[in-house]
Amino acid sequence: MLTFITVTVMGLLLCVIGAVNMTGNISSLHSYHRHRVREEDKKPFGRLVGIGTLLVGASIILFGVLFFIYEKTGKAALIAVGVAELLAGIAVGLGISFYAMIKYNKGIF
Repeated sequence: MLTFITVTVMGLLLCVIGAVNMTGNISSLHSYHRHRVREEDKKPFGRLVGIGTLLVGASIILFGVLFFIYEKTGKAALIAVGVAELLAGIAVGLGISFYAMIKYNKGIF
């Protein structure tokens, strides 16, 4: 049960950060990104990074729910599905965020 709560809270935190970024508020990002993005690009940059962060957070929440169901039922297939979904969500979310960084920062570093 503690794992479910921990994972869900972490996913919710990432979802909130993603939602804040989607509004154009990129204050949660590293200063490098805040200074390199032009003022007129902050809103679309924040939207893309926010979507990526939101997707990662949602995939973490879904993994937590599947893990919770696994703990109650003992069906090991739920863990395999959860891990696959988690890895896919993280890969796509990071891909979207990296795309935004490359497009608006001309690099991720």
